[in-house]
Amino acid sequence: MADLPWWETALVIVLLLSVLVGTLPVINTGLQFLMLPLHAFRNHYGKAAPYHPNIAVIIPAWNEGLVIGPAIERLLQLEYPAERLRVFVVDDASTDDTPAIVAAKAEAYPGRVAHLRREKGGEGKAHTLNHGLDVVLADEWTEAVLIMDADVIFARDSLRKLSRHLADEKVGAVTAYIAEGSRDRNYLTRFIAIEYVIGQLSARRVQNVGGAIACLAGGAQLHSRANLEAIGGRIPTGTLAEDTMTTFEGQLKGRRMVFEPHAVVLAEEPRTIDSLWKQRLRWARGNVQLTSIYRHLWFRPSREHNLGSFAFGLAWFTILLLPAFMLLAAAGMLALLFLHSDIAEFVFRFMWISAACIYLFSILYSVQLDPRTGRHSWREAIMFPGLGALILMAIALFPWAFESVLAGFGLALTEQSRILWAVIFYLWGPISMFGIWLARAVEKLPGGRFFAGLLLYICGYGSLLCAITVDSYIKEWRRADASWIKTEKIGRVDS
Repeated sequence: MADLPWWETALVIVLLLSVLVGTLPVINTGLQFLMLPLHAFRNHYGKAAPYHPNIAVIIPAWNEGLVIGPAIERLLQLEYPAERLRVFVVDDASTDDTPAIVAAKAEAYPGRVAHLRREKGGEGKAHTLNHGLDVVLADEWTEAVLIMDADVIFARDSLRKLSRHLADEKVGAVTAYIAEGSRDRNYLTRFIAIEYVIGQLSARRVQNVGGAIACLAGGAQLHSRANLEAIGGRIPTGTLAEDTMTTFEGQLKGRRMVFEPHAVVLAEEPRTIDSLWKQRLRWARGNVQLTSIYRHLWFRPSREHNLGSFAFGLAWFTILLLPAFMLLAAAGMLALLFLHSDIAEFVFRFMWISAACIYLFSILYSVQLDPRTGRHSWREAIMFPGLGALILMAIALFPWAFESVLAGFGLALTEQSRILWAVIFYLWGPISMFGIWLARAVEKLPGGRFFAGLLLYICGYGSLLCAITVDSYIKEWRRADASWIKTEKIGRVDS
């Protein structure tokens, strides 16, 4: 750049900085996985001990007839003292056979299973949970509360692995590893399984190291009575992310949240892009809401909690603003292409070689944490970034191979075609998000599921999450209806 005019040099530097900022999500992923081995040394196991408090289990249920029976039975078979475990099913005005099934269980297990009926339903999960909390916290017997979903299946030893952390009075709540457990897996549930390995087994271990947990899994969170009373004895309402807000509030009250990776809970996940979209849109909108609610926390360190740490804020915003970062990097690369193509090519190769290294390291590290998922979903682990991204990684590593492939098809790289290919490569992020929107649209057409799956493999699962996040921006900006939509579950979990 020494031969460039000063203003052009300054512009190139600005564009390089924009590309660097745009790649923060990739950088953050690399930093997280470098921190991951520290969990072997920095964890809560040293303060955990065998501990069996009286636990009241609250299960919010609306039309859960297909799954509520097995869930109750599995709970009563857990390796936990029977006299210290009671199950409360909060029936949110169900219209199916849920009340009859729960009533039968209550009759079969008197004193261990209770049916709490709400005559007015449809107010959302938080209101349903609060109905149950009002009952169980009014009883001095209750020393801890397990909040779970009706469709999840706990491993037999999972509850005692959770409860041992509550032996430390500084711990307010513990969350389990929610694993995708459908018997009849399809391509989407296998992608979700890999996502959970990366986002829970890996990322939440790192959060344990950093001392701040972003979210207690809604399907399996064990609270001490003291923690619930400290936040008012109720789950916060008025947001679509009640799980995350509860997690934040407990930490703001000075209590520690812990992720227990060895407490495994199997869950049934959506099998279509449209149903997954609706579920994750609710999560994403909730996170947008909470970002505003807790705006006074971000990047403001505190001795009482670690939510304001730089590391936690960076992880939060690189996920929340991932589409914006992707667009910023694409715009910076495109401007560099037309301003100084040699620099653009160097930056492109550096970015995608770095991405390839982080991808290989993170995937290999993650799948060995859960060999079961690695065996069932190895194709999705390989294809997680999408075929398009894998091709770009290969081109960055072996640029000569791309020209050889084109030559094999009788195509030569001219100056014009080189620029055209570069534009496609540099804009792959936005293009892949558009591909995901197209996948959702065609999925409902005859034969559309095949093409939707094909587009997902090409564009990548990360682009799916980015597209949903963009939709959450739009829905929040338009103040669209924010009613809670239940994800349909029909009992596919392999128990």
